[in-house]
Amino acid sequence: MIQFDQVEKRYGAHIALQHFSLSIPKGQVIGLLGQNGAGKSTAMKILTGCITPSSGHVFFQGQDILSASQHIRRQIGYLPENAPLYDEMTVQSYLTFACRLKGMPDAQIPAHIREIAEKTGIADVLSRRIGNLSRGYRQRTAFAQALCGNPALIVLDEPTQGLDPVQTAEFRALIRSLGKEHTVLFSSHILPDVEQVCDRAVILHQGKIITDKMLHTRSDKKLRCLIRMGEGRLLPALRTLRHAEKVEALPDHTTGETHVLITAKGDAPIEEELFTLLSSLQAPILRLAPQEDSLEDIFLRAANP
Repeated sequence: MIQFDQVEKRYGAHIALQHFSLSIPKGQVIGLLGQNGAGKSTAMKILTGCITPSSGHVFFQGQDILSASQHIRRQIGYLPENAPLYDEMTVQSYLTFACRLKGMPDAQIPAHIREIAEKTGIADVLSRRIGNLSRGYRQRTAFAQALCGNPALIVLDEPTQGLDPVQTAEFRALIRSLGKEHTVLFSSHILPDVEQVCDRAVILHQGKIITDKMLHTRSDKKLRCLIRMGEGRLLPALRTLRHAEKVEALPDHTTGETHVLITAKGDAPIEEELFTLLSSLQAPILRLAPQEDSLEDIFLRAANP
C-alpha cells in the first residue's frame, strides 16, 4: 500500500532522514518508534505531503505522492503532533469543514460525523466551541478530524502525548479498533503505546531504520528455569546442551537453587534435551516458562549497539 524508497530529508548540513526504505501493507498497524529527533515526524510529514523529500520517492497505492498529491491526501487521515484546531468553531462545524476538504457530498456529512463522533467519544460535545473543551476532548476532536472521509490510511503522530493514564488507555483502544478497517501508521517514543497497539514496530535512530520487527510473535526461543542445584555444577552441564546457544545465571535465586535463562538455537526443540540432562543429574525443575524479549529490550539493544 505504501512504499518509501531510499528517502532522505536534509535541512542544510543536518540529515533528518537517510536511506529510509519501508513497505507498509494494507491493514497493518505499524508503530514508528524512536527518541525525540529520530526522524519519525519527518517521515510522516513526507508521507502526508506536508514537506517534500530531498531525494527518494514515496508511493501510495502505486502512485508517487508528488505527482498525485491532492488525490492521495483525500485518502489519508492525519493527526499531527500539534493538532490543528480552530477554537472559535464548534466541534460539529469543524468536522463538517474537514469532511468538505476531503470532498464528501454535503448530504452524507451529518451521518458520517455522527458515526465518527460515536467512535471517538465526542457525541455529547458536538455543539460546543472547541476553545471551551478539555485537553482530552480537544485531542478526541483532532482524532475525529483524521477519520473524516473514511481514509484508507490513518497517520497519527504522538497521539497520546499530554494525556492522563485513563485518556491514554482509551486512545490505545481506539487505535486498536481502527486497525480492523484501516491501515494505521502510529508514531511514539512511549514504548507501551507501540507494544500494546501495533502489529509491527519500526525503530528509528538518527534518521535511519535500525530495527523492523513484527510484534506478538516469538522469534528466539528462551526458557526461564528455576532448578534445584547450585550453579557451580549446573551451569557447565547446561552449556553442554546441543541446542543451547547461551546459558546465563539470573540473580534471583537462593542457596541450592539456580535461576537460569537458556537461549535455544533458532526454534530448536531444547525442552526434551533439557529434561533428559536434568533427570540424569537428579536436579528437579521447580519452575519453567518461556520468555520473550519486551519491546524495551529490543529498543535498548537497537539504540545502543
